[in-house]
Amino acid sequence: MQGYDQALSPLWLRVILTPFEWTVAKRYMLPGRAEAFIALVAGISLVAVALGVAALVVVMSVMNGFRAELLDKIVGLNGHAIIQGYDGRLENWQQVLKEAQGLKGVTKASPLIEQPLLVTFNGRVQAILLRGETAPDIAALKPKVQAGEISEVTPDSGAVAIGVRLAENLGAHVGDTITIINPSGRATPFGTVPRQVAYHIAAVFEVGVYDYDNAFVVMPIPDAQTLMLSGDSIGMIEVTTDNADRASEILAPLTAKLKEQRQGVVTDWKAMNAQLFEAIAVERVAMFIVLSLIVLVAAFNILSSLIMLVRAKTRDIAILRTMGTSRRSVMKIFLAIGGVIGLLGTGAGLVLGYTFLFFRQNVVNAVQFVTGQNLWDPKIRFLTELPSRSDPWEVVGIVAMALGLSFVFTLFPAFKAASTDPVQVLRYE
Repeated sequence: MQGYDQALSPLWLRVILTPFEWTVAKRYMLPGRAEAFIALVAGISLVAVALGVAALVVVMSVMNGFRAELLDKIVGLNGHAIIQGYDGRLENWQQVLKEAQGLKGVTKASPLIEQPLLVTFNGRVQAILLRGETAPDIAALKPKVQAGEISEVTPDSGAVAIGVRLAENLGAHVGDTITIINPSGRATPFGTVPRQVAYHIAAVFEVGVYDYDNAFVVMPIPDAQTLMLSGDSIGMIEVTTDNADRASEILAPLTAKLKEQRQGVVTDWKAMNAQLFEAIAVERVAMFIVLSLIVLVAAFNILSSLIMLVRAKTRDIAILRTMGTSRRSVMKIFLAIGGVIGLLGTGAGLVLGYTFLFFRQNVVNAVQFVTGQNLWDPKIRFLTELPSRSDPWEVVGIVAMALGLSFVFTLFPAFKAASTDPVQVLRYE
């Protein structure tokens, strides 16, 4: 019988506990009808640990996913840094572009024109952000195209690509003609006349960031220069590096040179989106602390259930002590009970958490259908879907915290059980 129990026990318990200690611990974990209430409290403790771990895994994964997806989309469209001129125009940009491309760690550097303008279609007027890009950058939008052909957006073709939300707001489709208005037009004796140029929509794309999809109009750089009457100058240079976190360090030599020559400034993605990513970082820490309280409450439940179990089993513990069971063995028995509850709760929490993450969008859609509320409005949350990305080290930290709290809160009842005096308990038996 001892061999059978030993075979069923987990490996780590077989190393720590003797077959006798594991047999007693297993019987105490499954008490009879007389201790059904204790079993209920222990079950609640297990469920509480599972819910706490699941909540932490889900929330931290979603927060990480939100940051990573937002970073990927912002950096994928704007690069890791931009080089801008002081007056909005970068003169001698060919030389600056060559120097940027020659820096170690820079994987791509390309000219870019970005200017807020107006667009009109069928009487509707909306603010847009015009982007003049090189042919390779325009071609890179192909995977994001929802309708039309991005290959038709070529110099002097009169074709542009627009964001899907902008197309919806204007009521425009592929093949329609829109008019882009440049308020800074040509000067005449009667004042400045806004420049209006008609373009046909060749493609509609969806980046996945609402602000971009709602405002961007992409065209080749020569067409943007003609529209802006800027000659051969450009607005900025977009730079991508092999390590986004080291972008400012990689571009440091060029930054110092441009500052010394008073030619322009270099701004990395952290500075461009500082408030947004700082807010996400603060929210991640706050959510972790708040949700950790669930695990802490679960650990208190383990403490209370074990204290009740020790009180209910005081006579049994005294008999075991008179039969030669050491204080150390008694303590190990109750530590094993608390450890198993914490281990099972943590394992169930991981399974529950990753199951929720796998079906997260289905859950969001179901809740939206039942409540009739839009829980994931891209106008507010930037992204069109609920993201998720798990950090293995964070998951390890969550597991360690849950198991550590379960162990710590088991020490007191285990110590009380080991301190039972059999003489005092059995004196009147």
